[in-house]
Amino acid sequence: MALVLKNCRILRLGKLVSSDVLIDGDKISKTGKIEKVDKVIDCKGNILLPGLIDCHVHMREPGLEYKEGFVSGSKAALKGGVTTFLDMPNTKPPTITVKALEEKRKLARKSYVNYGFHFGSTLDNLDETKKAKNIAGVKLYLNETTGNLRIDNIDVVKEAIKISRISCFHAEGKNVETVLRLYGKYRHNSNKIYFCHISRKSEIEMLKNKDAYVEVTPHHLFLTDKDAKRLKGFGLMKPTLGKKSDQAALWSAIRKGIVNTIATDHAPHTIEEKKSDKPPFGVPGIETMLPLLLDAVNKKRLKLADIQRLCCENPADIFKIKNKGRIQAGYDADLVLIDLKKKTKISNGAIISKCGWSPWDGKILNGSVEMAIVNGMVGYKDGGFYRTHGREVEFF
Repeated sequence: MALVLKNCRILRLGKLVSSDVLIDGDKISKTGKIEKVDKVIDCKGNILLPGLIDCHVHMREPGLEYKEGFVSGSKAALKGGVTTFLDMPNTKPPTITVKALEEKRKLARKSYVNYGFHFGSTLDNLDETKKAKNIAGVKLYLNETTGNLRIDNIDVVKEAIKISRISCFHAEGKNVETVLRLYGKYRHNSNKIYFCHISRKSEIEMLKNKDAYVEVTPHHLFLTDKDAKRLKGFGLMKPTLGKKSDQAALWSAIRKGIVNTIATDHAPHTIEEKKSDKPPFGVPGIETMLPLLLDAVNKKRLKLADIQRLCCENPADIFKIKNKGRIQAGYDADLVLIDLKKKTKISNGAIISKCGWSPWDGKILNGSVEMAIVNGMVGYKDGGFYRTHGREVEFF
């Protein structure tokens, strides 16, 4: 059955234009003026974006499902307008063998949204890395993080750079410089490097005019070390929150085109864990990223075209995800309808993520997610959820 989204506005060359969007099955069939259809949803002049692609997510399954799982995390994604996520490897067991990757694939089939996987690199799994198929990238942890995947051996970094289509680094401070130096010396063919959650002004300076992809997170864009003191354990993540000058450098890097993606590093932990004497690193964010960014648009800190570029088009292009990230005929019908003026209140009681809290609890934002569509199926609309069936993305 064909579905048409009537009376919406979409971005074309950075400008909003009125358009209908025809969905036939799981694909976008046509944009423009559309008359005869089986089913109509009136978008009431609201803005339609491609479904967001969150390329840095910790869904915690397998092994840590009490914090999050593919069902709860993917429903949170729907509420936040995220229709595709790329899951990180530091689960239990970690995704560092082909066997573990295949087991995670089976578990993820219950996801409401689309998904892909990063593969973890260790001191002794290069052969497994070579055998892993249809992965987004290879993740290397050079600094402290959740789990036991930290690498101190430079030779492993060299080999990963050589064999991986895209190597994704948790690298802070001088480790950013180290990775850049090794990449300059050992890069192979078209292999690329991707820096996750860059958070400091000094790191931005290192990355200027470098052949590397740069990711920043909402918590580093919208929170600082002053918030960390207020939030206590709930404001603890890696990298830690920076100073106001670091935050300003990240916004400047977005304007200058140094930043390539905004991703959540969605890393949920329970309230009890965060209240403990030794709270774990990480904050949830997959359902709050888009409202925060829409609020920034209203405050003239961002443009809608920036959101579409940094959260839809660039993630699809960087990780080479087939048929995602654009509202064009032939692309997958993954879409999010937003109301730029409607207010969203973030409250712990309304958080869909299993962890049940947000560092932005109580914050009122201008901008809301009204509807999310996954593979042509309405999964979230006007605050209600509907069963959709995500599928594993393909990388070309």
